[in-house]
Amino acid sequence: QVQLVESGGGSVQAGGSLRLSCAAFGYTYSSYCMAWFRQNLGKERERVVSVASDGSASYGNFVKSRFTISRDNATNTLYLQINSLKPEDTGMYYCAADRAPRYGGCWSRPADFGHWGQGTQVTVSS
Repeated sequence: QVQLVESGGGSVQAGGSLRLSCAAFGYTYSSYCMAWFRQNLGKERERVVSVASDGSASYGNFVKSRFTISRDNATNTLYLQINSLKPEDTGMYYCAADRAPRYGGCWSRPADFGHWGQGTQVTVSS
């Protein structure tokens, strides 16, 4: 059974940094693509970044260089480093995973992912 467990969220002041983690269990990690999404109250869930099994990443349109994704296939863990946090980064951050597309790369829409973690809350104060 696929299980994703996020951690690393918290309350920080603007300008701070956080490193979110997503531990994955129950599937062949290297054959899945994964992603980070975020959602704030009253807003749609938006993709922060997705990463293919080969490590190639695709960032969401709003993302600047403040976000960096990495995955460790040896420990089945996905990371999201967020620097220079802003109040608008506040939200619940979710890890998602699913079998990679046959053509390579990774999915981009929330509906494309069948497995989700419970989320980790990030709150940024000004």
